[in-house]
Amino acid sequence: MNLRAARVVVAVGLAVLVGGFAPPAARPGGAQHGATVVRLESGVLVELNAIRTEHGLQPLRLNARLGAAAVQHSREMGSAGYFEHASLDGTSFWKRISRWYAFAGYRSWSVGENLLWSAPDVDAPGALDVWMHSPGHRANILNPRWREIGISALHFASAPGPYEGHEVTIITTDFGVRR
Repeated sequence: MNLRAARVVVAVGLAVLVGGFAPPAARPGGAQHGATVVRLESGVLVELNAIRTEHGLQPLRLNARLGAAAVQHSREMGSAGYFEHASLDGTSFWKRISRWYAFAGYRSWSVGENLLWSAPDVDAPGALDVWMHSPGHRANILNPRWREIGISALHFASAPGPYEGHEVTIITTDFGVRR
């Protein structure tokens, strides 16, 4: 396979339930990609909210706790070499997110997640285009119940497992609402 050939893989998760925050660490891949992934994260938010607005939906607000959950998951997938909503230890995605975005004290709580990886890179319009052409991802993006989002875009110079040691960018978006 050509190392420069782009490959994009996506996954979607959604959970609905009724009923400690740590700042993200340095981004894998070095300083040369730091500004790029920050632009990618902000671009994903802008593109996603533009799509939601076009469909008559409320734009989503960034939530630091959802963002920390997204960063942790992207980092774990790229470092450990897997691509799934479940955590490396098998914990379901909604349980993992609840460690950061707690449901205690709220009468309703719901979270969803979109994932994408690309070798080597992807831009925000490209990521949203892929997600909008996938029924599950599209449903998450256009879910009128969501109010908040956490976004993580991490670049890895070399990642194991399904990434086959290639340069890869992993995007995690964690959607949420608490009332």
